[in-house]
Amino acid sequence: MMLAGGLAARYVAGWRGLGGALLLCVPLLDIVLLAATVISVRNGAGPSIWHGLSAAYLGITVVYGHRTLRWADAKFAHRFGGAPKPERPKLYGRQAIADAWRSWFTFLLAYAISAAMMIGLVVLVGGLSKGAPLLVWLNPLTKILIYSLIWPIVTTIWPGKAPEPEPAGKV
Repeated sequence: MMLAGGLAARYVAGWRGLGGALLLCVPLLDIVLLAATVISVRNGAGPSIWHGLSAAYLGITVVYGHRTLRWADAKFAHRFGGAPKPERPKLYGRQAIADAWRSWFTFLLAYAISAAMMIGLVVLVGGLSKGAPLLVWLNPLTKILIYSLIWPIVTTIWPGKAPEPEPAGKV
């Protein structure tokens, strides 16, 4: 919500200062969520799958947050601010292979941070006997990690070919 509000203020309403301030608050919301989760668990709230979800979410936003902000800012700047349309890189060959593996390792990092946060919460509540619900989100995250490995493997085998150059006489 803070992201949409910041971008709308910046590009739709033309309030660049306010928009920038709201966008700077996006990572602060993650810190507030982390603090609220830890405080909730430390104050005796029964560990639930929702506490585990906040740990999974935080791991993903730590890794993907800045990239998502830049992507959304470029899209809004084009749509509402008159900026040129952001170009997608045309990946083939070694570039495609490197990009596919980089993407997978980026998710692996997000997975590792999420898992570490979940395990940290389990330790905080006193062990696995009480903290098992916190680990529920490891199941879907692990499945995503494993299934997303298909893309870099397939890209490594079939990386795609460079586009054919345009004939000299065509306009």
